[in-house]
Amino acid sequence: MKLQESGEMYLETIYVLQSKKPFVRSIDIATEMNFSKPSISRAMGILKNNGYLTIAADGKITLTDDGLKIAEKTYERHNVLTAAFVKLGVNPKTAEDDACRVEHVISDETFEAIKKAIQ
Repeated sequence: MKLQESGEMYLETIYVLQSKKPFVRSIDIATEMNFSKPSISRAMGILKNNGYLTIAADGKITLTDDGLKIAEKTYERHNVLTAAFVKLGVNPKTAEDDACRVEHVISDETFEAIKKAIQ
């Protein structure tokens, strides 16, 4: 099943939060993304049902292997594209905002070419 852009964003956010906190709950994601708690709860339910994360009885959210793979891929794309845009002279804030949009639609072939070109 092809994950939509919003699903990738949630997984990426959980991935980043997990690197900063000992555990992640829905309220952490809501705060980070500036979304309502009900919106996050709905999204977490969909991602859980599709096998991208687990939610423990105490509310702790953990990425599954499938969820982690997507989160890592999305996060790498975000970082590489941001760096590439900055290297081209784009303002860092604009570069990051643009990378956030492009990371979801760029082909693997084009991404790998950009990654190779900036290394």
